[in-house]
Amino acid sequence: MTHPAYGEFRQVSPAASVLLENNPSAMTLEGTNTWVLRAPGAAGCVIVDPGYHDLDHLPKLTETGPVELILLTHHHPDHSEGAPWLAEQAGAPVRALDPALCRAAEAFVDGEVISAAGLEIEVLHTPGHTEDSVCLRVGDHVLTGDTILGRGTTVLSDLGSYLGSLRRLLELPAGLSGLPGHGPELAELKTIAQEYLDHREERLNQVRAALEVLGENATPRQIVEHVYADVDRALWAPAEHSVRAQLGYLRPGSG
Repeated sequence: MTHPAYGEFRQVSPAASVLLENNPSAMTLEGTNTWVLRAPGAAGCVIVDPGYHDLDHLPKLTETGPVELILLTHHHPDHSEGAPWLAEQAGAPVRALDPALCRAAEAFVDGEVISAAGLEIEVLHTPGHTEDSVCLRVGDHVLTGDTILGRGTTVLSDLGSYLGSLRRLLELPAGLSGLPGHGPELAELKTIAQEYLDHREERLNQVRAALEVLGENATPRQIVEHVYADVDRALWAPAEHSVRAQLGYLRPGSG
């Protein structure tokens, strides 16, 4: 699916539109997707992941109508840094799983349903990319933050938690689309969650095989060079981060 030009809102469904931030990189793909949620006919809206403190991007979010609430899928600055500025300009509270990110509001509780902008938004704690990562289910959509991307795979901090999060998403009903923090929308979230789970299990097997070849004391960098030899070297640094998470899973208690 083709992304709109930066600075242009694109309507994805009657309840969701997206504004793409102009911050492309190997990690953010085309940029950060800032989601604007509102029920048809509702005056106010909910902003999810306003992005960096980017004054070319953030002011456009104040032009969409009254902002009732700002929600953050996790603490990384490409999702959360602009939230204080937007909160001040819009007079809106900020909610996240991490209380340190919240403003004039309480932190998320896993499983709670938030009523705002004529919508019911369910909070699903999905750690793994970060400990404070959440997905937000609204209608036929699930906003996945960086838990599941529109293209490629995500960097992990805790593999065991992440596998549990993928299995939780697999328990959701069929027919839900994914609205990711980066990249294009996903027509069937459960299909992608299963692909992610299969991919992670494949990578675990590759790391196990690498340890057999390189020895149990192999470093994450050595494993990356062995397992990710066919991957662009620009992605080796995040791959090494993920390998550390895989080793932590395979070597519990090793530190």
